[in-house]
Amino acid sequence: MPQVMVVARNFMDMVAALPAAKLDMLYDSAFICEAVLRSLPPLAKKYALQMLYVSAPVAAAAMEEWVLDEYAAKHRVAIDRLLQLRVFVEVRDRRKEVSYKMNQKFQGNMQKYLVDGGSLPREPIPSSVTARLPTLAELESFALEQWECFLLQLINSSQVERGTSFSSSMMRTFQRGLLSSRDGEAPRLTENGFQFLLMETNAQLWYIMREYISSAEERGVDPTELISFLLELSFHTLGEAYSLNTLTDVQRNAIRDLAELGLVKLQQGFVVVETNFRMYAYSTSRLHCEILRLFSRVEYQLPNLIVGSITKESLYGAFENGITAEQIISFLQQNAHPRVADKIPAVPENVTDQIRLWETDRNRVDMTLSHLYEDFPSKDMFEQCCDYARDHGCLLWEDAKKMRLIVRVEFHPEMREFLRRLR
Repeated sequence: MPQVMVVARNFMDMVAALPAAKLDMLYDSAFICEAVLRSLPPLAKKYALQMLYVSAPVAAAAMEEWVLDEYAAKHRVAIDRLLQLRVFVEVRDRRKEVSYKMNQKFQGNMQKYLVDGGSLPREPIPSSVTARLPTLAELESFALEQWECFLLQLINSSQVERGTSFSSSMMRTFQRGLLSSRDGEAPRLTENGFQFLLMETNAQLWYIMREYISSAEERGVDPTELISFLLELSFHTLGEAYSLNTLTDVQRNAIRDLAELGLVKLQQGFVVVETNFRMYAYSTSRLHCEILRLFSRVEYQLPNLIVGSITKESLYGAFENGITAEQIISFLQQNAHPRVADKIPAVPENVTDQIRLWETDRNRVDMTLSHLYEDFPSKDMFEQCCDYARDHGCLLWEDAKKMRLIVRVEFHPEMREFLRRLR
């Protein structure tokens, strides 16, 4: 592979580049502390564990004696890394001799973690609720497809100009050094953009993540919160499903951006429709819930379950908004729960037939503006009015027994004048 100029730093380099105050904030989480500990070189990791229960500073000269002279270079690399990540803090006494002590937040959280074991940032959704999840092979296929889509859109700058499926935050990330544009011109790949295409996939990914984090403040996002969440994700189990309801707005937006790159797959909710028109949707998506409200009556919503029913009134509201019966049936079939999706039909026939019938009934009725006349003083006057309206082709309905009739609204002035003459 040709030598390239774009340098993609590893994730912990980005963490180490944070200001000291921001870095200390990260260590409020025991999982962040563990993630940092895992990333350390072997010798640095050994030093961190040795210092975990040492509260007093240890002289730098004393620590140099922990290794043989032939490992002095590795010792310096280990110490430098611990200082960069503020796992160690440099202390100088009155004689300006250098000592190292452990970051108090890091030390305290790691002690608790070793003793108590800690708990996961969030538990996966039980399989009884999620039903069928994508296999690891399917997830890998999805990731490759999304990444290829991203690279193709970078190459085809005109496609970027017309608009893509990527969010504005991700497009801004892509355009930081990879694309350039002038007024009235389509975005073009920069020199770094061409070099980026020649990099290995892992290097490309780290480059994008670096720019995504670096541009966080431009989007109004605290990069510390973003880094913290990305580190937490490393503790999630591959292939398990997790609820979006446990995330903050910043974290939800990050998940959607990661999904566009293929790093995360957002699972659609699955719908079960029963023969009694009851509907159950296993979903955590707020959007999914609002879509269901378009044609059904949502009765209550649990963290991972939406319960509702399909009624004549709810469907009439959907039809009024231009939604057709076939669109509703297609949505229910395409989003059928895997346990019923294999059945034929996936949606009960009595439900689909009734949805179509209600649409037909609504389309069969024509609305006509009209006026009702009743309380006639005599049978003779009622019959004369009926004949008069009928002769003009404006009689819509009559009830001889109760002496009531309905005429078209435009005939009302003439009917009123006719009644005045009769009286």
